[in-house]
Amino acid sequence: MKEIVPHGIGDCAVTVPGSKSYTHRILIASALSDGLCRIENALRSEDTLLTRDALRAMGIRIETDGARFVVQGGGGRFRSPDAPIHLGNSGTSMRLLTAAAALAEGETVLTGTKRMCERPLGDLIDALNGLGIAARSVNGDGCPPVSVRGGGVRGGSVGIRCGMSSQFLSGLLLIGPCTKEGLEIAVTQGPVSKPYIDMTVSVMERLGIRLDRDGYERFHIPGGQRYASGDYTVEPDISNASYFWAAAAIAGGRVKVRGVEPDSRQGDIRLTALFERMGCVISQEADGLAVSGAIDAAGRPRLSAVDVDMGDMPDMVPTLAVAAAFAEGTTVIRNVAHLRAKESDRLAVVAAELTKMGISARPTESELIIEGGKPHGAVIDTYDDHRIAMSFAVAGLAVPGVIIGDEGCVRKSFPNFWDVFEGLYKG
Repeated sequence: MKEIVPHGIGDCAVTVPGSKSYTHRILIASALSDGLCRIENALRSEDTLLTRDALRAMGIRIETDGARFVVQGGGGRFRSPDAPIHLGNSGTSMRLLTAAAALAEGETVLTGTKRMCERPLGDLIDALNGLGIAARSVNGDGCPPVSVRGGGVRGGSVGIRCGMSSQFLSGLLLIGPCTKEGLEIAVTQGPVSKPYIDMTVSVMERLGIRLDRDGYERFHIPGGQRYASGDYTVEPDISNASYFWAAAAIAGGRVKVRGVEPDSRQGDIRLTALFERMGCVISQEADGLAVSGAIDAAGRPRLSAVDVDMGDMPDMVPTLAVAAAFAEGTTVIRNVAHLRAKESDRLAVVAAELTKMGISARPTESELIIEGGKPHGAVIDTYDDHRIAMSFAVAGLAVPGVIIGDEGCVRKSFPNFWDVFEGLYKG
């Protein structure tokens, strides 16, 4: 357990590691490439190492040196592993690699933690079956463990439901170039989290892949292509940057996250616009993006509530919800039903932990409603969910008595979070 000591923030600059979402995607694309790929500033975390180790089990040689991954591509094909691959509670690994397993000759079995085996995968399984790929939920419940019998994938036309996760579509997109005839994909529901689809397309194009799209509804990926080998750099993780911008909003002061560009494809960059609506000042500088908060004469943050659709940036809901606890008025976060299938049921969990802090917060089927007030300290249960630990740690900068249980769960996406967090005390 880790107790957070309240502390004002002066003028700070922090560095966060590379994007988790980009690291997963570039690792898989590099593994499908036609040669040697060097990936710089990759995120080395529990989740990304699960993807790395799964690709190794599927016959890809990968060397890791700090934040550099060196990948010898397999030319569009994988080897079926000798044993089931355990992916912990990494939903990104599970969804992207379930699709990638279609390119492995023979059977691939992917499994994970108890929570992972409760997270729905049926829409992706149905789409793979629609392409003639023998994929099934081992327990018949539409969740992992999943078995995929792959090989030379012909391709074709398929519809896919993406109301639960855009990663189902991203998985199909990534394997499309390696099919014989290409893929025609029609999105029949959703998609949620659209910016993550843009990220996938961006990675594919950076590695030399051609594709056509009609918004988020239809995609055409010609077959018989190869991902290009080369040197690639992962940009900073804006999801992880969000906690430090939230610290400025809640505790006052100014926090700059180095290396963040305003034109990032990461959808979570839009959180800064929400902080601006709440009363913060946003500054784009040559070496990063800064958020400045303000406090009133009583030392409390001057924040206003917002009403916002966060369907395209669900990972930012815990961060915004904690800031909203300090805001004046009622914040309504809409279109986030898919948060119930994350590492935890984040709608229920965020509401429960804010309630512990004396804040009225309630989830509906697809919304989270928070009455701003005066939070007090509490022992925060993290539910083995990294984003709960990091977002609620920020609250402890403004109120005493915030204790984070199982602070080690941050290793999933940000292993050195607490070291960077301590830097706020030195600003």
